[in-house]
Amino acid sequence: MQTTRTDVGTVEDLHASATRLTGLDDFGADDYLDGLRVLLSAYAKESDLTPDGSKVTRTLVRGGLISRLLAQVAWQQYPAHADIAVPQPIFVTGLPRTGTTALHRLLTADPAHQGLELWLADAPQPRPPRATWNDHPVYAALHAGYGRQHEADPEFLGMHYSAADQVDECWRLLCQSMMSVSYECLARIPSYSAWLAEQDWTAAYRRHRRNLQLIGLNDPGRRWVLKNPSHLFALDALLAVYPDAVVIQTHRAPRTAIASVCSLNARVARGWSTRFAGPAIGRAQLALWSRGVRQFRADRARHAAAQFVDVDYEDFVADPLGTVAGIYTTLGLPLTAETRAAMAGLHAESRSGLRRPAHRYELADFGLTGTQVDAAFEG
Repeated sequence: MQTTRTDVGTVEDLHASATRLTGLDDFGADDYLDGLRVLLSAYAKESDLTPDGSKVTRTLVRGGLISRLLAQVAWQQYPAHADIAVPQPIFVTGLPRTGTTALHRLLTADPAHQGLELWLADAPQPRPPRATWNDHPVYAALHAGYGRQHEADPEFLGMHYSAADQVDECWRLLCQSMMSVSYECLARIPSYSAWLAEQDWTAAYRRHRRNLQLIGLNDPGRRWVLKNPSHLFALDALLAVYPDAVVIQTHRAPRTAIASVCSLNARVARGWSTRFAGPAIGRAQLALWSRGVRQFRADRARHAAAQFVDVDYEDFVADPLGTVAGIYTTLGLPLTAETRAAMAGLHAESRSGLRRPAHRYELADFGLTGTQVDAAFEG
């Protein structure tokens, strides 16, 4: 009789499961193993995951291993990827819930740009022609899975819309190295959080870049635009690997951003843990993101000011297309009529139907006060 797992798993059985699902067994260099061991230990000893939480978390962690396997074999299959340049990529970062997703999607509406589609982050390979995606089994499975999720929880779409064909956050590539704050956004794992805070992210970003070279193999002339709030924690590593990058930082009142991210993470992880809820989420997320902003502020001061562009959330909400036009002017990029039309159409689509933003939250729901948040972000 098959039994239901009540744990995330071990290093050995997660590797075996990833191999069984893909038929592949080359995980590459072992530089990710320390992170995996610390992460699994934290889940086992600190997270108090429910059976459902263990199941979902196992899938998340194993997904990083599967993505790693697929990247390894694709790098061998397509050696020309190593010659693909990644010139002057644009990275959008800032606190979560500060407009990074909307800005990222508008920037990638430009035909001259390329973003990281969710399904290709999970299954790295040279981006096939868009017309062929429906025939690809991995894309079809992910597309169907997100469709079921949309039907089961349509209200969540107003909080954060995701789909297999949409550009998404590049933390999924960092998960191949088992280095991502995404794990601590969905569970109480303080020992992993402490470990990650002391790590040098450079090797993880080198792998990140090699994945972009692979995925963009068929689109060598298009500029990459990436988005991830966790870049706040690794600016020096990012610029060591992408020395000519432009970093766009979004800004919103921390009181609002923290309340919103706590609400989002609580909704995503609902029922996954007996410990990661209410004030526990508030304390963890406030500590995490205030540290990220302080670290980014200090790191940014050491780099050339010309590599950074600041975007105010309120200005962006009031005039998104005007804000994007201002970014193009600052960066000296051409904003064609075709691009303006594509961006306007995408913006209109994002404001209608189930994608229309709809999210309510209060700091008090997570045991926090405005004064606490202000103090955490000072200095």
